[in-house]
Amino acid sequence: MQSIFDFIVEPKGKRYNNEVKVGDESLVVNSSIENFKFINRNAIVKHTPAAFKTPIEKGDEILIHHNVFRRYYNQKGKEVDSSKLFNDNEYFCQMDQVYLYKKKDKWKALGERCFVIPLANDDEWDLDEEVRGKGVLKIGNKTLSSMGVNEGDIVGFKLNREFEFLVDDQRLYCMESNDILVKHERKGNEKEYNTSWARSS
Repeated sequence: MQSIFDFIVEPKGKRYNNEVKVGDESLVVNSSIENFKFINRNAIVKHTPAAFKTPIEKGDEILIHHNVFRRYYNQKGKEVDSSKLFNDNEYFCQMDQVYLYKKKDKWKALGERCFVIPLANDDEWDLDEEVRGKGVLKIGNKTLSSMGVNEGDIVGFKLNREFEFLVDDQRLYCMESNDILVKHERKGNEKEYNTSWARSS
């Protein structure tokens, strides 16, 4: 069975990630279906699209848009499933809703997407915990590599492009190649900034 244009996927685990581990205990951090930040974005591919070939294969783990697994309240206040629900625990997922796919335990970006982790702010007079518009490229792509911008490089990026994803317990910003503005030289004292809630998931 194949969809013509969409992947058919299932959640890796539950549809919502509402719990974090604190020591040996589990803590429920959200009980609402409305907060998109707690929707599971990790999916397993059950079937690939029939209309075109992709580097993604059946059984691969992918990172997808939060609306695929989302539940919400309709105009009558009734809790309903996403329009992407196909059958039981399977969902349709469009190509442009896929951000990352995993091969041999390594995440790879799809198309022009890339992922950046912010830098910790070491300015004691600044209340922001991270440096705005600057970070480390954690997951690159072919376009950036062809321009000499590689994973591990410090980059400057456009403001207000901070679309958060939790990838292997790291809070990363998803953006595209043209959001990367400059490659900075390393000074040697830069530190990546990762929030404690991301590390405790």
